[in-house]
Amino acid sequence: MPATAPPDFAAALAAGPLVLDGGLSNQLAAAGHDLSDALWSARLLADAPEAVVAAHRAYFEAGADVAITASYQASFEGFARRGLGRAEAERLLALSVELARRAAAQMGADRPLRVAASVGPYGAALADGSEYRGRYGLTPAELEAFHRPRLEVLAAAGPDVLALETVPDADEARALLRAVRGLGVPAWLSYSVAGDRTRAGQPLAEAFALAADADEVVAVGVNCCTPQDADRAVATAARVTGKPVVVYPNSGEDWDAGARAWRGGSTFDPVGAAPGGGRAGVTGWLADGARLVGGCCRVGPREISALAAEVARVRR
Repeated sequence: MPATAPPDFAAALAAGPLVLDGGLSNQLAAAGHDLSDALWSARLLADAPEAVVAAHRAYFEAGADVAITASYQASFEGFARRGLGRAEAERLLALSVELARRAAAQMGADRPLRVAASVGPYGAALADGSEYRGRYGLTPAELEAFHRPRLEVLAAAGPDVLALETVPDADEARALLRAVRGLGVPAWLSYSVAGDRTRAGQPLAEAFALAADADEVVAVGVNCCTPQDADRAVATAARVTGKPVVVYPNSGEDWDAGARAWRGGSTFDPVGAAPGGGRAGVTGWLADGARLVGGCCRVGPREISALAAEVARVRR
């Protein structure tokens, strides 16, 4: 890492757009790692930590400014099902931040490289696809009680920002916004959406509005959705919240939860044109208020490299 510390995350966003990484799981799978376990990529925190470092490095080398940690599907409950106690679960959560820092340090980059600690929704810990539905039957207070302990551990590990990501439900967003208070680390809030609604069916404008007055939240947006839904959501997030927007869609393929497989072809084209000649991809996102841009599932280093090049062109 550079000798001087990177600036405050909010200040960095104000200075210009930052490039996020792509899908950590597909990069790990491409390296030959089996992610069929219920812990998904979080299993490798214990079993193959250097593989996680290598995956983060691949995205930094592709031009990413921010690495998102391998803690998306990590939870005390999930680790307990693997026979791991509380202390070991805390160690692995903190290790997810350390591994991303290690990858950044190995780069010797002449630009600040940052770490976002991934906080997946409650449904991710269930490993049954319910993070794409929401409405788990839990109260906001119960959801807050689930999220707060791991948020405390991740915040104490020293990330630059907490990534409250793939949130399917405005009710869970309310719980997360309460759970993140007082931790001393900024956060972004990112919904998984379908059209102009959350996965649970709430109007997206209303869901974004929940974060408008949350001082801890430095960016609001969407991830783990189609590129086309991302194109439409960015302007709404900026208009409703007045905050910088975070956007990192999937490749556009469809996830078959029953078969645990991806279907269809990729529509992720960060420099492409929208139907009818309008703006799409990173150029449109930046014009509409995005300041954190990247990819999620099935978006790899090649796509992030193209996206980073387009961000560099727009910056000029």
